[in-house]
Amino acid sequence: MTSQSPEKSPSRKQRLQEKQKRQLAVVDAVDKAEAKLRKAEAELAEAVAEAVEVFGSDLGASEELGLPVDTVRGYLRLVEGGADGTDGAEEPGGTTEETASERSPVKAGAKAARTREATEATAATAPEPAMA
Repeated sequence: MTSQSPEKSPSRKQRLQEKQKRQLAVVDAVDKAEAKLRKAEAELAEAVAEAVEVFGSDLGASEELGLPVDTVRGYLRLVEGGADGTDGAEEPGGTTEETASERSPVKAGAKAARTREATEATAATAPEPAMA
């Protein structure tokens, strides 16, 4: 003889719906966390770009911040290229990401520092002209 409990067990459909709700909740939580991470990374990149401007070069900022030079340069690329990964394509309203980044003093300073570093590196590796 089997005993019947007064509570009905959930149907297969209900169990699947509950499982799907939990899965969607987890996906939403991960999406929100990723958005926070991207925002924090963009803020960190801005701070590193400002440090490069203050210390005069990516090498100086690297030494003072205790970060590898490649990491500092990666953050500078992130600032220069835009945190959202746009490639400078025209946005609604006729502005481009590049135009917007040129208006930011931190982004402009970071770009100037990188240009100065590249010029100094080229000058340091260029062969001396031969004296006749």
